[in-house]
Amino acid sequence: MLFAVLLLPYIIALMKKYRSKQIVTLIILVLLFFASRFDWDSLDRGAGHDAGAVSQEADASHTGGDADSGPGGELSAEIFSFSEIPPYSGSPVYIVNDDVPFFTENDIKDEPYESFSELDKLGRCGPAMGMLHRDMMPDWERENISSVKPTAWHRDTYDFIDGELLYNRSHLIAFMFTGQGANPLNLITGTRYMNATGMLPYEEEVADYLRYSDDYVLYRVTPYFEGDDLLASGVLMEAKSVSDDGDSLQFCIYCYNVQPGIGIDYSDGDNWLLDDEDLDSREF
Repeated sequence: MLFAVLLLPYIIALMKKYRSKQIVTLIILVLLFFASRFDWDSLDRGAGHDAGAVSQEADASHTGGDADSGPGGELSAEIFSFSEIPPYSGSPVYIVNDDVPFFTENDIKDEPYESFSELDKLGRCGPAMGMLHRDMMPDWERENISSVKPTAWHRDTYDFIDGELLYNRSHLIAFMFTGQGANPLNLITGTRYMNATGMLPYEEEVADYLRYSDDYVLYRVTPYFEGDDLLASGVLMEAKSVSDDGDSLQFCIYCYNVQPGIGIDYSDGDNWLLDDEDLDSREF
């Protein structure tokens, strides 16, 4: 239909120029033949090409570009679903996928890098990823990060918690790896228990490997928010030494964003002290 409309002015002009109906008919048939061979949809695709490329690039910054995983990228639900994680039962971490991370060959680049997801519509962090190297490790003190208020942030204290503060500003990519400070794309609200008991031992394992080798480490931390919750239920941590395909360093674990003895509303981070009856009824 589109090409018929486009050819109409030419047909009218031919009919005025040539008196012979046979010649006009022949020319029209030739034009119709070439018109039927032309890919008219390419006009629409070409017009939208630049806008589509920008949209895809913007989406890639959040999802990592790759359908399954990538720098800063989310894991496809076909590969891993957070619904597979059992409820907290007393251990700060749960081993996922037999401790084997979900990286692909596409995650390995020629140079070290770090990448962060844009905040979602609720202001929540997405996955953060890097191919780390010791040259990226900072030789300076960490800046003050108190200006960042991640979603569900509360400054609540309990005297039985180390440092008393229930919540920390938890780095996805630890400061010790690349010197990330007050980066709102890299900080979530995490309990002291998750930050110090769950994540820190694994972060120190990666840092030690980086310091004493010249190898690269693929590293990704993916916060998990259930529904529209503003407080993450936990984080998936993955790491893998690159040169030997994980023989020297490899893990894939989930850290629970809980605090023993404290009840937490994950929709907004509200919290309260559990009494003995509450403790007895919880799944530990």
